[in-house]
Amino acid sequence: MISLVNNKTYRNDIDGLRAIAVLAVIAFHLGYISNGFLGVDVFFVISGFLITGIIYNEMANNVFSLVNFYLRRIRRIIPLALFISLVSLITGIATMLPDDLENLAQSVIATNLFSNNILQAMTTKNYWDVVNEFKPLMHTWSLGVEEQYYLLYPLLFILVPNKNRIWLLPVLLVLAAGSLILYLSSYQEFCKFYFIFFRFWELAVGGIAAIALKNRLINHKYSILLILFLISLLCFDFYFVTNELTLLITVFLTLGILVTSNSENIYSSIILDNKLLGFIGKISFSMYMWHQVLLAYTRYFVVKELKTKHLIAIFILTLSFSVISYFIIEKPFRNKGMINTVNLFWILGSIFFLTNVLACYIYINAGILKDIPELNVSKSQTVRNLHAKYNARIREYDVNFKKMDRINVLVIGNSFARDWGNVLLESKYADIIQISYIEEPDMHKELKTRADKADIIYYYNPVLLHTRKLGIQEKKLWVVGTKNFGTSNGIFYNYKGNDYYKQRTSLAKGFLETNKRMLKEWNGKYIDYIGKVIDDNQTVPVFTPFHKFISQDCRHLTKAGAQYYAQLFEHEFEHVFDKKNK
Repeated sequence: MISLVNNKTYRNDIDGLRAIAVLAVIAFHLGYISNGFLGVDVFFVISGFLITGIIYNEMANNVFSLVNFYLRRIRRIIPLALFISLVSLITGIATMLPDDLENLAQSVIATNLFSNNILQAMTTKNYWDVVNEFKPLMHTWSLGVEEQYYLLYPLLFILVPNKNRIWLLPVLLVLAAGSLILYLSSYQEFCKFYFIFFRFWELAVGGIAAIALKNRLINHKYSILLILFLISLLCFDFYFVTNELTLLITVFLTLGILVTSNSENIYSSIILDNKLLGFIGKISFSMYMWHQVLLAYTRYFVVKELKTKHLIAIFILTLSFSVISYFIIEKPFRNKGMINTVNLFWILGSIFFLTNVLACYIYINAGILKDIPELNVSKSQTVRNLHAKYNARIREYDVNFKKMDRINVLVIGNSFARDWGNVLLESKYADIIQISYIEEPDMHKELKTRADKADIIYYYNPVLLHTRKLGIQEKKLWVVGTKNFGTSNGIFYNYKGNDYYKQRTSLAKGFLETNKRMLKEWNGKYIDYIGKVIDDNQTVPVFTPFHKFISQDCRHLTKAGAQYYAQLFEHEFEHVFDKKNK
């Protein structure tokens, strides 16, 4: 009889399951399958199953050591994680614009401190945001969840004495149930995605199975169906199934595979004991760590649009780098005979110190390591969030109209509305207008007062019914349009051609269609940013005629971008403001 959790009995089938998980994640990030991100959840269940089994067996044999447990985890994870951080940081220094480099520096520190999931929850919040595609360490959020689990989970076994070990299973069941209830609750999605409290149940169910089935072998011929169902779920999007239910099914399919598949199961071994899958499973950690780094930097400075040949090249590079790092980094650092504990801490401590000090220096300097004239950024005058502050300055105009000899202009809306406020202030008509700004009209007590006093109202992306509900007079109303200048400036910044300042880009998906719809709806009362610059090839410029980036993030305007549009809209301003000024 084979114990499911006996750490002396190597489970080749689990390597096969790891391979399926990592290939699903990579295929998802390459854009080939829709549910591949659930491969991370497969990893969580595997980790909970194996780690619980190891700790439980060692506790039962009175050989468990918390220090040794942590040392094994350090040897397993930290060497490659630190190396990936170092490679990402060096590459970023050579290729990234200041804001992106500053964000990378934060991610390096957070990854090194097992907390990139917390950082992303505090900053990006949305895992699905397109900007994450350009972040080389975006994927280490899951590493943060697992490392936090490894740090805290063994303490549960220590707190429950050996004689009371019978309570472990009920305690785990209660904790798992509590975590699952949190996950199924109405908390914000980013909390449920990133924080371990909402993810613990996935790790815990693996642990529950490891304890409950510690001396049993379930050899079931239908286990191969579970594997096929899991692969189908990872590859295809079943639109009639909710996201929560999809995750639940993924977790319990994985659990079913873990407890019914093994080397003696001739049915499941057809797939999971495959030697190729087994090898991919062994290097799965390296593949997971490398793929996003290569993918993000390829997008950032190699090619503007990823085609099939690029995706194949990225996969081959991921596989190649993973084989190298597995044999040169992972295996040697796991082997105490090759690298003893003293040398382990010297090596890892040195890389940890180097990457964190370098990342801190970058962050303190707001990512500005050299002059970037295209962004009006100078190393001698470091200003953090320069362009964000320029956009945010419009909030200072959240005051009532005071001057009687000016044209009253009310600007309503979010950061895109603030961009338009900056265009107005950069125009030659800035001296004859006074701006009042309202960010959230639904909640602003002075909306009606200011709207009544306003000669002109600029509103970003309103719905006609919404403007009526707010009591805004449509004869005063102009709608501020959407805009876009690609997905990342990195690809433009790293271009080396002679036509550097003449670069143009297609709009990100959906922007052109949205602009056409809004233009049709609002006709002559629409601020058409895109129409002012788009050419017959449906592309827009990246730089102003004075060689400055129009946008620092491909969405919002730099000061130079606002000045550029102030000139482009001069005719419209002349028509509106001169008419009002008479």
